[in-house]
Amino acid sequence: MFRSAFAATLLIASPAAAQQLTAEQAAKVDTIVADALKSSGVPSASVAIVRDGKIVFTKAYGDQGPGIRNGPDANARYQIASVSKQFTAAAILLLADEGKLNLDDKVSKWVPDVTDADTITIRQLLSHTAGLQDYWPQDYSFKAMETPVTPQQIVDRWAKKPLDFAPGTAWQYSNTGYVVAGMIIEKASGQKLLDYLDARIFKPLGMHPVDQDKAIGKGFPQGTHRYALGPVRPAKPAADGWLWAAGELAMSAADLAKWDIARIDRTVLPAKDWAVQETEVKLNDGAPTHYGLGVSIGEHGGKKEISHGGEAVGFLSSNVVIPEARFAVVSLVSADFGGAHEAIAEGITDLLLPVEKPATASLDQQRDALARTLFDQLRTGTPDRSLMTEDANYFFDATALGDYRASLSPLGEPLAFEPIGKARLRGGFVNRNYRIRYKDRQLIAITYAEPGATGKFEQFLVMPR
Repeated sequence: MFRSAFAATLLIASPAAAQQLTAEQAAKVDTIVADALKSSGVPSASVAIVRDGKIVFTKAYGDQGPGIRNGPDANARYQIASVSKQFTAAAILLLADEGKLNLDDKVSKWVPDVTDADTITIRQLLSHTAGLQDYWPQDYSFKAMETPVTPQQIVDRWAKKPLDFAPGTAWQYSNTGYVVAGMIIEKASGQKLLDYLDARIFKPLGMHPVDQDKAIGKGFPQGTHRYALGPVRPAKPAADGWLWAAGELAMSAADLAKWDIARIDRTVLPAKDWAVQETEVKLNDGAPTHYGLGVSIGEHGGKKEISHGGEAVGFLSSNVVIPEARFAVVSLVSADFGGAHEAIAEGITDLLLPVEKPATASLDQQRDALARTLFDQLRTGTPDRSLMTEDANYFFDATALGDYRASLSPLGEPLAFEPIGKARLRGGFVNRNYRIRYKDRQLIAITYAEPGATGKFEQFLVMPR
């Protein structure tokens, strides 16, 4: 049983540093986190805030699970998953500085058994423009993830398929590309990936991350998941090896904030490497990707925003840095459902650097209607399984369907079923998300489907918003 998300909180920050947030601001941060945990049902969160290039606030909230015995611990190491990609990319940049490789090397020089390896560059691997199909587009662990895997096995199954597009002609998030990049790091450095990162980045910054595969049990937060609005359940971790160079790290919010400060101050990596990582990679036709090397690139109040999210089995994370404002916020949660991590990061950013948000775009009406149809079927526990892929049918077993029916059916008809954002290609599927509004609550549906008007759904996750 998970205790209330409003259990006692722990503040780990020196009095002098904490004074840089006013008492009113600190109280508002507490409210932002508490509201996000309450509305989503997420058991715990850990937060760090950087202002003026210094950590001014770290705090853990809620129930981190049986592995944390003495209340919420701000030093607990959460699995940060794809936020790790910027560290993998940084390792490549450092190896380029050492003259051991070049960002524009062809992959065939290092991992020749990848499809069309002689047409893909290392830069394209890191910017998700290589065309390699993503091996984990789902927001749940599929059947194969019950068995340990090696990087070579991931390459053999996914990186030897035909490319989804010619390198440089499109952008598609691909964990597969980062596994290949990790293999290149180990070949070029002669070291294990984590050993190289430890020597070149973690020790110089006083960081103490661990392999996320080992961040389980005593001393670590318990990851959780939830089927629709059913009970919060402990998440069964994926077997070893599935995230590796695509999401290999577990660390505290404060440790990730130390890396954010290095980004702000241009330390550990040469300034030119930070600039390269934060430069948007354009497609061959000049179209934008809004992505650099392991980081997303946006703007906040007219200033460049460097960010990334992460998802492991049972965990979600958000890391936002606005270098020009010397500001960063880290939000880590022990759940792979809901949007608490983003609500916390966005809420704190808007609190301390307020700007007006742009409106979102509309989506394809035909797919929206099909998504609404499947949602209505799931809330009654009677999905048309022909609308779903083999993996989605595996996910919707008796437990999942029971939780969906028991938690959604009592809500009745929603007031609205509205698209959020734009459709995005990933792992050969199209991602579309929906806001589901009731009188006294909002839900979100995160869907992946095969391309086309009648493509089958690979994923249909419903969770609190």
